[in-house]
Amino acid sequence: MTTKQQSTSTPQVGDIAPDISLADDEGKDFKLSALRGQHVVLYFYPKDSTPGCTREAINFQANIATIQKLGATVIGISPDSVASHQRFKAKQQLSFALLSDPEKIVCKAYGVWVEKNMYGKKYWGVQRATFLINADGKISDVWAKVKVDGHDQQVIASLKNRQAEFYKA
Repeated sequence: MTTKQQSTSTPQVGDIAPDISLADDEGKDFKLSALRGQHVVLYFYPKDSTPGCTREAINFQANIATIQKLGATVIGISPDSVASHQRFKAKQQLSFALLSDPEKIVCKAYGVWVEKNMYGKKYWGVQRATFLINADGKISDVWAKVKVDGHDQQVIASLKNRQAEFYKA
C-alpha cells in the first residue's frame, strides 16, 4: 500500500470537528456546519448491510427518540455509494442520514481509514468509530474501535452527562 492510503490522525476531544461536505442518502449535499447549534453523533462504519453495521444502525434507530430528546442528530458515514445507502436505509427503516464518502476524504480527515489485518491479510478499510460533536462544533467525545453491542447506550450516557453539565452551569 502506498502512503497515499494512510489516514490522518484522529481528531481529539476539544478539537474543532473537521467539516464535512458529502452527498447524503438522497444525493443531496450535506454540510456538517449546517448543524451548528446542536449535538451531532457522527458514526463511521465499514459497509452497508453487513452484520455489525446493520446492528449498529438498528441500535441507533431504536434509540433515535431518546437521542433527539437529548438534543442530538445521528449521522452515519461509510464509503458506500448513495444508491447503497438508499437500499440500506429503506430496508432497515432508518430515519437518520447516511453520508457517502467513496473517495474516503472524510474518513481520512477523521483518522478512521486505516490499515487492517484479518487472518494475516492486510487491507485498508474503515475502523468503526463515533464522534460526539457539541453545539459549538467541537468534539466532546471520541469512541475509537467501537464494539457494536452497547455502543448506543454509551453514546446516550455521554449525551445525558453533557446535558447534566449544561444545566449545572
